[in-house]
This record gives sequence, structure tokens and C-alpha cells, in this order.
Amino acid sequence: MSDLYALQKEFASAVTTPDRPVPGAIRGAARGQAERRFAVYRNNVMVGLVDALATRFPVTLRLVGEEFFRAMARAYVEREPPRSPIMLLYGETFPAFIANFGPASTIPYLDAVASLEMARGRAYHAADARPLAAADFAALSAERLSETKVWLHPSVSVLPSRFPVVSIWEAHQGAFDPAPLDSWEAEDALVSRPFNEVEVSRLPLGVAAFLRELAAGATIGAAVDTGGRSVDRFDPTAAFAVLIGANLAIGLR
Repeated sequence: MSDLYALQKEFASAVTTPDRPVPGAIRGAARGQAERRFAVYRNNVMVGLVDALATRFPVTLRLVGEEFFRAMARAYVEREPPRSPIMLLYGETFPAFIANFGPASTIPYLDAVASLEMARGRAYHAADARPLAAADFAALSAERLSETKVWLHPSVSVLPSRFPVVSIWEAHQGAFDPAPLDSWEAEDALVSRPFNEVEVSRLPLGVAAFLRELAAGATIGAAVDTGGRSVDRFDPTAAFAVLIGANLAIGLR
């Protein structure tokens, strides 16, 4: 290991770990001055990363409040510092961290909302691709359609949830505090960006299982079977309406 690499590794670890000592190679007019300057730098890095998470997870922040969110985000940054200089998707593991963060356990749906917000970020930065038209599906016979596999748009995320995650997210889009939800039923979420804007919608019963099976490389016929096994009231017509109407497919094979 080179001296430079060792120094860089020590420096990066110290920046995001408050109880680590200042690297010995950091010098100033006096040791105390070097420590004070490093503390300022360490704080600026921490604040910047917490601000990035606050920007990426605005509804999560609203649900718990500024003070709680920033404390939780600081704990996350200390445990999961950036592994890449590309910051576009920093926070990919934040929802999983929230799910195991004891103080957040009083809001059991918090990690589900964070997962939806993370999916929106992924969709926004996903590669562009031209969705297929309904005519591309209509050209196939029923037999060929059943044996066909589908390439989904790279922006697509399917998020099964036992909470009304889409309704919670929608309720917190305005400037004012939302009214209580009329019902508290499970909602599976679809996040995609087939064109210019990121779209968030609820999925009919069983369609999440159908789409996830397609994403895993199954044929349409096998995906329909999986959807049917997942719920009692699966409607294949509704599944095709989502697949085609939401412009999720970019290729058939």
C-alpha cells in the first residue's frame, strides 16, 4: 500500500467518523490549529451529505421533522459514507438503514416512503429509452404473446408495500400539513419515467408480482401465472393495461 493511498484512506475515514483522531499527516502552525481546521472541514462534509439526503428524501423528512431527520441522517453518514465520487444516487441503502433504526420504529411505514423516494431518484437519472406502442403487442398472436419476454424501461421500479405508501407520498406534496387518509390499505407502487417526467402510481392487485416476474426475465405467460398465484382477484387485463398504458415496455423477445 502506497503512503499516499494510506493517507487518503485514513483521511476519508476520519472525515466521516467523529471519534477518529485527526490524521497525523495533517499539519498547521500548531497541532491544535490543525485539529480545529480539520473539525471545520469534517463538519462541512457531514452537513453537505446530510443536506443531500434531505434533498433526496423530502417526504421522509416531513414525516419525522427536521431535527429527527438530520440526527438519523448523520447516523447513516457515519455508518455508510459515500463509496463513489458520483453522488447522484448516494443514499441507496438509506431506506434499509431506516428499517433498522430503532428510534424510527414508531413510524413503521417510514422506510417504505424512503424506498419510493429513492426509486424516484433512480428513475430521474435512468437512461432514456423509447417505449413500445400498443400495436407492437397487437401484432403478436395469443400463443406468441404468452411465450414472449419483455424488456422493461430502465427507469421502472416496482415497490410492493403493506402500507398505503403512494397515498402517504401524495398527501405530502403540498405546502400544508395533509389531512388524515380516508383509508389505510396496502398499496403497491410503480415508479417510472417513460418520457420526461417521473411518474408514481398505484398498481392493481397482483400487478406488482406480474411486473417483477417480467423484470426477472420470465415470459408473459409465466408472469400472468405468478400474478394469479399472488392474489385471489388478479386481472390479467389490468396487468396488460398497466404494462402498455404506462409505457413500461421497450422491447420484446
